[in-house]
Amino acid sequence: MSCASCTDKSENMQKLCKYISEHRDPVKPQGALIAVLHKAQDTFGFLSPEVMSVVAHELQVPESYVWGVATFYSYFTLKPRGKYPVAVCMGTACYVKGATAILSTIKEQLNIKVGETSDDGLFSLVETRCIGACGLAPIMTVGDEVFGRLTADQVPEILAKYQKMK
Repeated sequence: MSCASCTDKSENMQKLCKYISEHRDPVKPQGALIAVLHKAQDTFGFLSPEVMSVVAHELQVPESYVWGVATFYSYFTLKPRGKYPVAVCMGTACYVKGATAILSTIKEQLNIKVGETSDDGLFSLVETRCIGACGLAPIMTVGDEVFGRLTADQVPEILAKYQKMK
């Protein structure tokens, strides 16, 4: 069974609708909401208004409820993220050892602010609190890769590596 609201939609929307129809509990359809939002974000990269509307319709919950859940949990994003999320730890050890210079260099190199995505769609910048590797302070991550004991001078080379991988 497929979602009525997904007829003639994109391939990704059809995948999401298939997932919803396979995981929706007929007695309590809203019970699958968080799992469906995870699938939607994995599929689309973020939760667009259109996606949230389809999810609400198919799980038979108000759109405001879907938006409430999506905005409550920090895992979910309502804006497209870059291919490579860049996170700078601003925990105490990293801050003391120069994380602000690293963050400033990234902002300058990518011409973005914290919470934004670069124009080429490659990078999104976030500040994080302690990630548990204080002995490597200051730390930056790009995707799943950790860069420790950084200096601001190393940042351009690291970003260039990912720009070449497009």
